Amino acid sequence: MNVIRSLIFYVGYVLAMLVCGVLFLPPAPFLPLASRYRLLNLYNHFIIAWFRLVCGVRYEFHGHERLPDGPCVILSNHQSEWETVYLQLLHPPVCTVLKRELLNIPVFGWGLRLLHPIALDRSKPARAMKQVLTQGKARLEEGLSVLIFPEGTRVSPGQRVRYNKSGAVIACRAGMPVVPVAHNAGERWPGRHWVKKPGRLTLEVGPPIETHGRTAEEVMAEAEAWIEARLAEISEVPRPEAAAERVKRPA
Repeated sequence: MNVIRSLIFYVGYVLAMLVCGVLFLPPAPFLPLASRYRLLNLYNHFIIAWFRLVCGVRYEFHGHERLPDGPCVILSNHQSEWETVYLQLLHPPVCTVLKRELLNIPVFGWGLRLLHPIALDRSKPARAMKQVLTQGKARLEEGLSVLIFPEGTRVSPGQRVRYNKSGAVIACRAGMPVVPVAHNAGERWPGRHWVKKPGRLTLEVGPPIETHGRTAEEVMAEAEAWIEARLAEISEVPRPEAAAERVKRPA
Protein backbone atom coordinates (compact mmCIF):
# COMPACT_ATOMS: atom_id res chain seq x y z
CA MET A 1 0.00 0.00 0.00
CA ASN A 2 2.80 2.45 0.83
CA VAL A 3 4.39 1.76 -2.55
CA ILE A 4 1.14 2.50 -4.39
CA ARG A 5 0.57 5.67 -2.36
CA SER A 6 4.11 6.81 -3.09
CA LEU A 7 3.72 6.22 -6.83
CA ILE A 8 0.49 8.26 -6.87
CA PHE A 9 2.20 10.98 -4.87
CA TYR A 10 5.07 11.28 -7.34
CA VAL A 11 2.70 11.41 -10.31
CA GLY A 12 1.08 14.47 -8.75
CA TYR A 13 4.48 15.83 -7.73
CA VAL A 14 5.79 15.78 -11.30
CA LEU A 15 2.56 17.06 -12.86
CA ALA A 16 2.45 19.94 -10.39
CA MET A 17 6.02 20.87 -11.23
CA LEU A 18 5.26 20.87 -14.96
CA VAL A 19 2.08 22.93 -14.53
CA CYS A 20 3.88 25.46 -12.35
CA GLY A 21 6.72 25.59 -14.85
CA VAL A 22 4.34 26.46 -17.66
CA LEU A 23 2.00 28.83 -15.80
CA PHE A 24 4.11 30.44 -13.07
CA LEU A 25 7.72 30.64 -14.22
CA PRO A 26 7.22 32.90 -17.28
CA PRO A 27 5.59 35.82 -15.38
CA ALA A 28 7.56 35.36 -12.13
CA PRO A 29 10.70 37.36 -13.11
CA PHE A 30 8.55 40.43 -13.79
CA LEU A 31 6.93 40.45 -10.34
CA PRO A 32 8.17 42.16 -7.16
CA LEU A 33 9.97 39.73 -4.89
CA ALA A 34 7.13 39.37 -2.37
CA SER A 35 4.60 38.65 -5.15
CA ARG A 36 7.05 36.25 -6.76
CA TYR A 37 7.27 34.26 -3.53
CA ARG A 38 3.49 34.08 -3.22
CA LEU A 39 3.12 32.84 -6.79
CA LEU A 40 5.89 30.25 -6.80
CA ASN A 41 5.01 29.01 -3.30
CA LEU A 42 1.64 27.83 -4.60
CA TYR A 43 3.60 24.76 -5.69
CA ASN A 44 4.83 24.27 -2.11
CA HIS A 45 1.29 24.56 -0.75
CA PHE A 46 0.13 21.90 -3.18
CA ILE A 47 2.95 19.46 -2.36
CA ILE A 48 2.36 19.75 1.40
CA ALA A 49 -1.37 19.14 0.98
CA TRP A 50 -0.90 16.37 -1.63
CA PHE A 51 1.56 14.53 0.61
CA ARG A 52 -0.89 14.60 3.51
CA LEU A 53 -3.83 13.48 1.37
CA VAL A 54 -2.18 10.70 -0.63
CA CYS A 55 0.34 9.28 1.82
CA GLY A 56 -1.83 9.22 4.94
CA VAL A 57 0.20 11.73 6.95
CA ARG A 58 -1.24 13.62 9.94
CA TYR A 59 0.33 17.03 10.49
CA GLU A 60 0.83 18.49 13.95
CA PHE A 61 2.20 22.04 13.80
CA HIS A 62 3.02 23.95 16.97
CA GLY A 63 4.51 27.32 17.85
CA HIS A 64 3.86 29.31 14.70
CA GLU A 65 2.60 32.17 16.85
CA ARG A 66 6.16 32.53 18.17
CA LEU A 67 7.52 33.76 14.85
CA PRO A 68 8.75 37.37 15.01
CA ASP A 69 7.18 40.06 12.85
CA GLY A 70 10.43 40.93 11.08
CA PRO A 71 13.20 38.90 9.42
CA CYS A 72 15.02 36.21 11.36
CA VAL A 73 17.40 33.29 10.91
CA ILE A 74 15.54 29.97 10.92
CA LEU A 75 17.63 27.01 12.08
CA SER A 76 16.08 23.60 11.47
CA ASN A 77 17.18 20.00 11.59
CA HIS A 78 17.33 18.40 8.14
CA GLN A 79 15.97 14.90 7.46
CA SER A 80 14.22 14.97 4.09
CA GLU A 81 12.90 17.02 1.21
CA TRP A 82 9.65 17.78 3.04
CA GLU A 83 11.08 20.52 5.25
CA THR A 84 12.79 22.22 2.30
CA VAL A 85 9.31 22.61 0.82
CA TYR A 86 7.36 23.49 3.95
CA LEU A 87 9.81 25.90 5.56
CA GLN A 88 9.55 28.17 2.52
CA LEU A 89 5.99 28.82 3.74
CA LEU A 90 6.84 29.34 7.40
CA HIS A 91 7.92 33.00 7.40
CA PRO A 92 8.06 34.29 3.79
CA PRO A 93 9.92 35.71 2.06
CA VAL A 94 12.61 33.19 3.00
CA CYS A 95 16.09 32.94 1.50
CA THR A 96 17.39 29.37 1.72
CA VAL A 97 21.01 28.32 1.97
CA LEU A 98 21.36 25.35 -0.39
CA LYS A 99 23.81 23.45 -2.56
CA ARG A 100 24.43 25.01 -5.97
CA GLU A 101 23.61 21.81 -7.87
CA LEU A 102 19.91 22.22 -7.07
CA LEU A 103 19.75 25.27 -9.34
CA ASN A 104 20.55 23.07 -12.35
CA ILE A 105 17.44 20.89 -11.99
CA PRO A 106 15.05 21.73 -14.86
CA VAL A 107 11.95 23.72 -13.82
CA PHE A 108 12.54 23.22 -10.08
CA GLY A 109 15.96 24.82 -10.16
CA TRP A 110 14.77 27.63 -12.40
CA GLY A 111 12.14 28.53 -9.81
CA LEU A 112 14.71 28.41 -7.03
CA ARG A 113 16.91 30.91 -8.84
CA LEU A 114 14.08 33.45 -8.78
CA LEU A 115 13.81 33.28 -4.97
CA HIS A 116 17.27 34.72 -4.23
CA PRO A 117 18.78 31.65 -2.52
CA ILE A 118 22.34 31.46 -1.25
CA ALA A 119 23.71 28.70 -3.47
CA LEU A 120 26.96 27.14 -2.24
CA ASP A 121 29.71 25.17 -3.92
CA ARG A 122 30.43 22.47 -1.34
CA SER A 123 33.75 21.63 -2.99
CA LYS A 124 35.08 24.99 -1.77
CA PRO A 125 34.14 25.13 1.94
CA ALA A 126 36.13 28.27 2.81
CA ARG A 127 34.57 30.22 -0.02
CA ALA A 128 31.14 28.82 0.82
CA MET A 129 31.42 29.95 4.44
CA LYS A 130 32.38 33.48 3.38
CA GLN A 131 29.47 33.53 0.95
CA VAL A 132 27.00 32.46 3.63
CA LEU A 133 28.17 35.14 6.04
CA THR A 134 28.20 38.02 3.56
CA GLN A 135 25.07 37.16 1.57
CA GLY A 136 23.14 35.99 4.62
CA LYS A 137 23.62 39.32 6.40
CA ALA A 138 22.71 41.18 3.21
CA ARG A 139 19.48 39.18 2.77
CA LEU A 140 18.43 39.92 6.36
CA GLU A 141 19.06 43.62 5.84
CA GLU A 142 16.89 43.43 2.69
CA GLY A 143 14.01 42.15 4.83
CA LEU A 144 14.23 38.45 3.97
CA SER A 145 14.47 35.73 6.58
CA VAL A 146 17.28 33.22 6.10
CA LEU A 147 16.75 29.45 6.36
CA ILE A 148 19.79 27.36 7.28
CA PHE A 149 20.11 23.67 8.07
CA PRO A 150 23.02 23.72 10.56
CA GLU A 151 23.66 20.00 10.14
CA GLY A 152 24.79 20.82 6.59
CA THR A 153 23.17 17.79 4.98
CA ARG A 154 20.26 15.39 5.42
CA VAL A 155 20.69 13.33 8.57
CA SER A 156 18.60 10.19 9.00
CA PRO A 157 16.33 9.94 12.06
CA GLY A 158 18.26 8.52 14.99
CA GLN A 159 21.60 9.94 13.86
CA ARG A 160 23.32 13.11 14.94
CA VAL A 161 26.06 15.34 13.56
CA ARG A 162 27.75 18.49 14.80
CA TYR A 163 25.80 21.69 14.14
CA ASN A 164 27.50 24.41 12.13
CA LYS A 165 27.36 27.85 13.74
CA SER A 166 27.23 29.92 10.52
CA GLY A 167 23.54 30.70 10.98
CA ALA A 168 24.16 32.01 14.48
CA VAL A 169 27.08 34.11 13.20
CA ILE A 170 24.86 35.72 10.56
CA ALA A 171 22.15 36.48 13.12
CA CYS A 172 24.59 37.96 15.61
CA ARG A 173 26.23 40.17 12.97
CA ALA A 174 22.87 41.44 11.75
CA GLY A 175 21.34 41.71 15.22
CA MET A 176 18.42 39.48 14.18
CA PRO A 177 16.79 36.73 16.27
CA VAL A 178 17.32 33.02 15.68
CA VAL A 179 14.22 30.81 15.47
CA PRO A 180 14.87 27.08 16.09
CA VAL A 181 12.64 24.51 14.38
CA ALA A 182 12.39 20.79 15.11
CA HIS A 183 10.50 18.14 13.12
CA ASN A 184 10.41 14.41 12.42
CA ALA A 185 9.70 14.63 8.67
CA GLY A 186 12.31 11.99 7.81
CA GLU A 187 10.16 9.35 9.50
CA ARG A 188 7.34 10.01 7.02
CA TRP A 189 9.35 11.16 3.97
CA PRO A 190 12.66 9.27 4.14
CA GLY A 191 15.62 11.21 2.84
CA ARG A 192 17.22 8.27 1.07
CA HIS A 193 14.22 6.18 -0.01
CA TRP A 194 11.34 7.06 -2.30
CA VAL A 195 8.61 5.13 -0.45
CA LYS A 196 6.65 7.38 1.90
CA LYS A 197 5.23 6.25 5.26
CA PRO A 198 1.90 7.18 6.85
CA GLY A 199 1.69 8.48 10.40
CA ARG A 200 2.24 11.60 12.47
CA LEU A 201 4.54 14.36 11.24
CA THR A 202 5.23 16.93 13.93
CA LEU A 203 6.89 20.30 13.47
CA GLU A 204 7.45 22.77 16.29
CA VAL A 205 8.70 26.34 16.12
CA GLY A 206 10.72 27.42 19.13
CA PRO A 207 10.80 30.79 20.87
CA PRO A 208 13.04 33.38 19.18
CA ILE A 209 16.56 33.52 20.58
CA GLU A 210 17.88 37.04 20.95
CA THR A 211 21.39 37.68 19.68
CA HIS A 212 22.22 41.18 20.97
CA GLY A 213 25.29 41.10 23.20
CA ARG A 214 25.77 37.37 22.76
CA THR A 215 28.35 35.27 20.96
CA ALA A 216 27.50 32.98 18.06
CA GLU A 217 28.66 30.01 20.13
CA GLU A 218 26.17 30.84 22.91
CA VAL A 219 23.30 31.32 20.46
CA MET A 220 24.09 28.14 18.56
CA ALA A 221 24.36 26.10 21.73
CA GLU A 222 20.95 27.30 22.87
CA ALA A 223 19.36 26.59 19.48
CA GLU A 224 20.88 23.11 19.26
CA ALA A 225 19.83 22.25 22.81
CA TRP A 226 16.23 23.27 22.06
CA ILE A 227 16.08 21.38 18.75
CA GLU A 228 17.56 18.21 20.20
CA ALA A 229 15.29 18.33 23.26
CA ARG A 230 12.22 18.63 21.07
CA LEU A 231 13.41 15.89 18.71
CA ALA A 232 13.79 13.58 21.68
CA GLU A 233 10.10 14.13 22.46
CA ILE A 234 8.53 14.03 18.99
CA SER A 235 10.66 11.39 17.26
CA GLU A 236 9.63 7.75 16.99
CA VAL A 237 13.26 6.81 16.39
CA PRO A 238 15.33 7.28 19.59
CA ARG A 239 17.78 10.17 19.57
CA PRO A 240 21.43 9.56 20.51
CA GLU A 241 22.82 11.29 23.57
CA ALA A 242 25.02 14.32 23.02
CA ALA A 243 28.06 12.43 24.25
CA ALA A 244 27.38 9.45 21.97
CA GLU A 245 29.38 8.77 18.86
CA ARG A 246 28.17 11.02 16.04
CA VAL A 247 28.14 10.18 12.37
CA LYS A 248 30.65 12.02 10.25
CA ARG A 249 29.42 14.82 8.03
CA PRO A 250 29.61 13.82 4.32
CA ALA A 251 32.23 15.73 2.34
